[in-house]
Parts: sequence; structure tokens; C-alpha cells
Amino acid sequence: MDKSFVTFLLLISLLPLVASCQGQGNTVKSLLPDSIYQAGRASAYGIGKFYLGREIAHVMGAAGGEWLERDSRQQEENTRLAIEKIDLPVTASVADIGAGTGYYSFRLAHKFYQGKVYAVDIQEEFLQYLRNKKKTDRDSVVIVVKGSEVSPNLPAGSIDLALMTDVYHELGYPHEMLQAIKKSLKPGGKILLLEYRAEDPNVPIKPLHKMSIAQAGKEMAANGFTLTYDGEFLPQQHFLLYSVKK
Repeated sequence: MDKSFVTFLLLISLLPLVASCQGQGNTVKSLLPDSIYQAGRASAYGIGKFYLGREIAHVMGAAGGEWLERDSRQQEENTRLAIEKIDLPVTASVADIGAGTGYYSFRLAHKFYQGKVYAVDIQEEFLQYLRNKKKTDRDSVVIVVKGSEVSPNLPAGSIDLALMTDVYHELGYPHEMLQAIKKSLKPGGKILLLEYRAEDPNVPIKPLHKMSIAQAGKEMAANGFTLTYDGEFLPQQHFLLYSVKK
């Protein structure tokens, strides 16, 4: 039989499997026998991929940039207080993972003006926005980094704090990302999650874009982190600080 015809038949036989994988919302890894993720029916705001009982939410695209920069954000989230509560010296190195428009990155740069702020994102539209803003502001602190779905692509032992603001629940590969972040932390380095409170039904955010302390703790513990500070002083968000388990 002609070799090219055999190849054609093989491709045809694989099409249903490919379609099935795509229909699960980027859950190809969850189909592997040893995967830590599970595939399921996708909800309206999820991708049909589950980690430790939680469905992973859709990623906010660059079209959501205006929402990140909305005038009401300070009043709704008290971002100034969140940054004020980050207890590190001005020489610290901080990674803003899932930086988006850099709303936090460039504000952190004012606080850690003798250190470094890594603005990490995977979407090219956001990365270009960050580069343009850095140039316009003549900023010398923020370092724009293109990450991936599984890593922030930061040097090993380079950061004192990894900040994720309303980002963690959207990570497509939370286990891999947390392990990569762990490698990038300096000794004594920490992870800070700012997440809308799932425990509060009055917080006007879609359920998959919120997280409870219990669920966050379960996932962080599974990756070798322990909660060292739970700050409940923000209007709508948890302020959860984690350290590497000893």
C-alpha cells in the first residue's frame, strides 16, 4: 500500500481524538494517565480542566486591559493599601506575575525603587503595552519578561516575592507554575496571592474568578507552601502570603 495513503488514513483516524481534546478546553494533559489534572464539562467561565477540585477559569485577554486600568479600581480594591502592606526593603526584587497592563508593576516600582520589579506576562499585547509604558515613564526599575503557561521564566533564586493579583485562578498549569516560582525565590522568599473572596457572595465577581482561603491553601500546600499571613483588610480580596515549607 502506498505510504502516503497510509499516512492519510492514520490522520483521519486521529481526527475524532483531536476534536475531543479541543472540546475539553485545553485539557490535553488531563487525558494522560499520570496527570494531576482532571477533564470535565466546561462551565460558562471555565476551561473544563480541574485542579484539586477547582475548575480553572478562562484567562482575561488583552481586551480586558481597560478594566485593569479603570478609575474606580483604587476605591474598589484599595491597591495602595495592598502595596503598603508588602513588608520588604526598597532593595527587594518582586515579580508581578500576570502583570497585564502593569497596574501593580509600575506602582511597585515606586516602592522598590532601589530593587527590581519583574513584570511577567504571556500575552504579546500586554507585553508590548508594558514596554511602551516603561519607555514613556522612563522607568529604570521594571523589567518586562515574557513568561509561559508553565513558568515565569525568571532566574533561579532571583526574587524576594512573587505577586499574583487576581491571576492564580486563571493559571492553566498551576502545579508547574508554582514549582517554577519556587525555584525563582530567594531563600526566605514568599508568594502573595490577592484573590477576590469566594466566601463573600456580595463580591460582584464571577465564582470561578474568586478563591476561598481553604481552596488556595489546599493547592499551595500540595506544592510545598504554607500560609504565613492572612490579611483580611482589603475591601474585596484576600491578602494571602505563603512561604516555602521547611
